Amino acid sequence: MLRPEPKPPAHVRLTRLGLSNFRNYTAAQLSAGRDHVVLFGPNGAGKTNVLEGISLLSPGRGLRRATYKAMVRQGAPFETGWAVSARIDKAGEETAIGTGLQGEGSRIVRVNGADARPDDLTGIARILWLTPAMDGLFTGGTSDRRRFLDRLALALHPYHGRRASAYERAMRQRNKMFEDGVNDPNWYEAVEREMAEHGSAMAAARLDLVIKLNAAQAVRAATGGDFPQALLGLSGDEGDADGPAFLRRLREGRGRDRGAGRSLSGPHRVDLSVTHVEKDMPASLASTGEQKALLIGIVLGHAALVTRVTNETPILLLDEVAAHLDPGRRAALYDTLEGLGAQTFMTGTDDSLFTALGNRADRFRVEAGAITPAG
Repeated sequence: MLRPEPKPPAHVRLTRLGLSNFRNYTAAQLSAGRDHVVLFGPNGAGKTNVLEGISLLSPGRGLRRATYKAMVRQGAPFETGWAVSARIDKAGEETAIGTGLQGEGSRIVRVNGADARPDDLTGIARILWLTPAMDGLFTGGTSDRRRFLDRLALALHPYHGRRASAYERAMRQRNKMFEDGVNDPNWYEAVEREMAEHGSAMAAARLDLVIKLNAAQAVRAATGGDFPQALLGLSGDEGDADGPAFLRRLREGRGRDRGAGRSLSGPHRVDLSVTHVEKDMPASLASTGEQKALLIGIVLGHAALVTRVTNETPILLLDEVAAHLDPGRRAALYDTLEGLGAQTFMTGTDDSLFTALGNRADRFRVEAGAITPAG
């Protein structure tokens, strides 16, 4: 029996973006029709602010991880809040989404005018990003790599962020019980069950991501490419994807943890290891240029993986991605992006950085809080 042809991935596109009282924008709009969108202009003009606004159309605090209060337009009273709105086209079906902050309240999310949760946004568009702040990922702190790992996992497992938050709350409660001298084992049992439930789900999602992304990276390397292959791994105490086993570890380690005043075992202790495959060495020992190329390769491989697993193309935000690439590698990057089929928003100080894109991109000049179509 012949198998049915696989269904082509749904193309996801942000066709319209609106910013209100957000960062340096009083009010700004952008309409995009092509797969690639270029934002160029002088440093400090607000290019990254546009990408940050788009990143808030996904769960979490966006690509800068700033407080929501910090996003209110500079000089405006905090009570005015801010808003980001967009229209997302998925295979011809349009969805209106928006998020924002009003006064001292919490973040608001709406989908087609109805109240929604941040987790619901992943079902509309999976938004991935690469920023200059991530350049030191391989040599920086463990928490930065863990956060990067969780952002990658979130694109495949929409409830990963919710589970991570629930795990953190339960862990803080357990640590507080140690601090307060609580001795009732029943109290610990209840909290540890919650930690085991959410922590094992986190560990399973991370492991699933690493296995699938390594496989995707290997395929990409076998078919050629201009960015080096990275091999990802989990090191340190990665927790346990087996809930009952993790629960036993928590019970058995209760005395040790009480003495330390904190939980010494679990997914909050994991580290992401990355190896430069061709050179067979840790990414942390690679040159700055090699580390940048490895990071780009991981992000491109992840975008391809997201498309294959979800059968939907993601939206990529690449901040200053071309600044330190030579012309040949820039052209190769743009060709790779074209092959991915994902919509890509890129920033740079000069439009000439994107010459190799030709007429494949919508171009916008960003200056003094204004976004203007260019050419």
